[in-house]
Amino acid sequence: MRKASGFVALLPLAGLVCLKGQNPPDYARDIQPIFEKNCYSCHSEKLQSGGLRLDRRESALAKIAPGKPANSELYRRVAGIGDAKRMPLGGKLDDSQIALIRSWIEAAKPPKHWAFVAPVRPAVPSVRNASWVRNPIDAFVLAKLESEGLQPSPEADRVTLLRRVSLDLTGLPPTPAEVDAFVQDKSPNAYEKQVDRLLASPHYGEKWARHWLDGSRYADSDGYEKDKPRFVWFYRDWVINSFNRNLPYNEFVIDQIAGDLLPNATQDQKVATGFLRNSMINEEGGIEPEQFRMEAMFDRMDAIGKGILGVTIQCAQCHNHKYDPLTQEEYYRMFAFLNNSNEANVAVYTPAQQMKIAEIQRRTREIEAGLQHRSSDWQDRMAQWEDSVAHNQPDWVVVRPDVDDISTGGQRYIPLEDGSLLAQGYAPTKHAVKLTVKTPMKSVSAFRLELLTDPNLPLGGPGRSIKGTGALSEFTVEAAPASSPEKSTKVTIARATADINLPETPLEAMFFDKSNKKRVTGPIEYAIDGKDETAWGIDAGPALRNQPRKAVFNAADPIQNDVGTILTFYLRQNAGGWNSDDNQNNNLGRFRLSITDAKDAVADPLPVAVRAILAIPRAQRTPLQEQTVFSYWRSTQPEWKEENDAIAALWREHPESSSQLVLDELAKSRATHQLIRGDFLNPGKEVTPGVPAFLNPLPAGAPANRLTFANWLVSRDSPTTARAFVNRMWLEYFGIGIVETAEDFGTQSAAPSHPELLDWLAVEFMDHNWDVKAMQRLIATSATYRESSKITPELEAKDPYNRLLARGPRFRVDAEIVRDIALEASGLLDPEVGGPSVHPPAPAFLFLPPTSYGPKVWNNSQGPEKYRRALYTFRFRSVPYPMLQVFDSPNGDSSCVRRSRSNTPLQALTTLNEPLFLDAARALALKTLDEGGPTDRQRVTFAVRRVLSRAPSEDETRLLLGLLEKEQQKFSAQGSDPAALAPAVLANDTPAQSAAWTAVARVLLNLDETITKE
Repeated sequence: MRKASGFVALLPLAGLVCLKGQNPPDYARDIQPIFEKNCYSCHSEKLQSGGLRLDRRESALAKIAPGKPANSELYRRVAGIGDAKRMPLGGKLDDSQIALIRSWIEAAKPPKHWAFVAPVRPAVPSVRNASWVRNPIDAFVLAKLESEGLQPSPEADRVTLLRRVSLDLTGLPPTPAEVDAFVQDKSPNAYEKQVDRLLASPHYGEKWARHWLDGSRYADSDGYEKDKPRFVWFYRDWVINSFNRNLPYNEFVIDQIAGDLLPNATQDQKVATGFLRNSMINEEGGIEPEQFRMEAMFDRMDAIGKGILGVTIQCAQCHNHKYDPLTQEEYYRMFAFLNNSNEANVAVYTPAQQMKIAEIQRRTREIEAGLQHRSSDWQDRMAQWEDSVAHNQPDWVVVRPDVDDISTGGQRYIPLEDGSLLAQGYAPTKHAVKLTVKTPMKSVSAFRLELLTDPNLPLGGPGRSIKGTGALSEFTVEAAPASSPEKSTKVTIARATADINLPETPLEAMFFDKSNKKRVTGPIEYAIDGKDETAWGIDAGPALRNQPRKAVFNAADPIQNDVGTILTFYLRQNAGGWNSDDNQNNNLGRFRLSITDAKDAVADPLPVAVRAILAIPRAQRTPLQEQTVFSYWRSTQPEWKEENDAIAALWREHPESSSQLVLDELAKSRATHQLIRGDFLNPGKEVTPGVPAFLNPLPAGAPANRLTFANWLVSRDSPTTARAFVNRMWLEYFGIGIVETAEDFGTQSAAPSHPELLDWLAVEFMDHNWDVKAMQRLIATSATYRESSKITPELEAKDPYNRLLARGPRFRVDAEIVRDIALEASGLLDPEVGGPSVHPPAPAFLFLPPTSYGPKVWNNSQGPEKYRRALYTFRFRSVPYPMLQVFDSPNGDSSCVRRSRSNTPLQALTTLNEPLFLDAARALALKTLDEGGPTDRQRVTFAVRRVLSRAPSEDETRLLLGLLEKEQQKFSAQGSDPAALAPAVLANDTPAQSAAWTAVARVLLNLDETITKE
């Protein structure tokens, strides 16, 4: 037998038996007691010297080399191997304990991080004080408190509790009437009725949408240098409505990732994909569009990681994740699911507008049905017409010209497979692009310009204006023999035809160029008249503007060159405005050039869709295709002029759309490559769609598209999705999540304060159909949530951050609610839900250089719009709204699921002096004088209750009455100017009274308690 050597030779028999036993040591049974007795004073939850924590198996395993005791510093220190100090300090483990630790390390397997294991419902713990427990949340919290020798705080008083839950569920304080009703309600479920009332409020959706919008990077501008306005409030309203109608969270996520891919996708489901399109857009001059498409893709991945998975994945765009088991290849495999979409911008309509459109369509069908009914031979006549136009077009040869980059004004023209050019990147307001091509054709007599729609253009194009329109100021051509390029001559255009020729119309105000010249759009002749002030326009109104268009330009004499011809086209586009930073371009978005040698060619009057249907044999057409052909053909029949005019009048009533950035799946898949160091110019190997191995697998046989990915994100087997969302909910109620790092559940995340509670909540959430309101009710009605927030010296010393939840939450509310409280308390708040973003008062210099890169439009909202909830404030990314920025609102550059909460003097100055707060103080003063009662004492009580929900104490009343008297004396003195502070005065009051009460109102609105959730 070989002689044992080293440390093992010294082990007693008990240690050898343990090493050779069939069952390896168990951490909880064998190892944890050793650590608890000898190591916890320095290496447990309260103190983690050297970053070592031994009171949890996962954290202990993270500090060893599983299977390799000799490589594990923990073992080497307790065994006294090496020069480092032996542990524990001031003592020594006995040989059997050291042997157990060695055996445990030898048998250990690398642990799987707790957050990467799907949650399983834990048993609800038993507690000694069972009478305190209202639902299972309380049992988990109380079990932890009892283990720490603590007891929960008493329940908060009713006024405090109603204000707390009102702010948490709706973001608005309760009215005095609501407080009185609750205080007087003696029923056993009085509080639960209040929770249900608040959950049913339309303002609930506003409050909880705002948290989601932080994570989804919502803003009203593009970001980067230009930071142009974008109009995407339909997505914001979709989020509000989704919370209000309690859309199950799994459907909520699926809609936002792949709503457009659902069967018979609705407008709302398409709008929901705006979640992924909230990324910034760069339109600086000369940029490479693909580079910033990649930047947007990285941002989308980050938003999914932080906002849905609760995992930081952005590191892996350049390299394997340093801490979590995510490889760069796995990152790009997830990336591939998202990398197959157009960057679409679609027209969207409100419910009222959709009803109007449906009525227009119904009445159109009714008129057309009447024509068909009265004209029994319509099908024969239409067939004869079809035969006459089916082959009446000349042969056109598509040319693929080279773009002279100097001529583009910084705009990029991207060649597409069909020979067309797509304008992207910077959009100059005036330029003349030069396009050169060599053709072998010996004779050229006409040129065709097709304006084509494209999902990547505003409202689908065919132009780049915010309406998807464009205008052509001048079309010119030069020609030279292919053998003598220097002999270039200008081609005389004898005539031009187009499929649309609108009457002369002045350019819209948004295209004002400061020249004060008369600038118009009109028929195609305006594109060959040699004038910059005229242009061929295609804006035929909201029903007809976003359609393909075509024009044909005929040379006075055919261009004849036996060796071929070099053609140079100039497309002058000068119908834009003066400011390229404010969506004032009026450029062509996508176009294609063709040539023919046919004589007398004209623009095809048939719409592209109709021409495509005519290519299908009649017997193979669908009823819808047949009706589409009829709708065009009947417009050409003179005997139906009355009916055609009636239909045209109907379509002139078509409402104007808004716009929404969405995803739209490509018809042809786009290859995805692993980018070396995240560089779009350095693609590595091609990857296929897939998911990380450390998370739940994809379902077998599922198609590799975004819908599969969306379903995977909310799979019942997902380890992080439900945990991440319920943790974010907990964060909003208690000011800190069960996992403090709400955006990161990875191996570097903070340890959960109540891991079993987190898993119970996640499973409860999924088992109840991902019901968000049910979770809200569960948390809001728990005894834990109802605790008083008053802190004792004992609790402050033992748990300063309230991680044990021995008291209720108390912290400053978020930026938007700070302002909403002031508006609601003063009676100014406009309660309208949804709609376009508004522009409350802001300093004009913010929107001018050098504060802003370029001048921005900020027309202060008037009337009720001025006092909308802060959620609706228009948000420029580069010029954040000052009041919101001061109170830590993110600007939307990147996903934010956990706001910081600062406390600075600027905040006090804001609530004291900012224009809307001053308006609120004046309104509160007038309301107090008008409704507060006949005495100043009653009025003080009225004003305090409006602001703080509670009545003032006697000391507070005395203080405020003293302030009121002092201010009245000041404003009554000769030479004072009370109107400067309070310009409005009620009929029975003096200017001094109004100003004095305004001063009192400013004090109340500036209290810490006013903007604190107690």
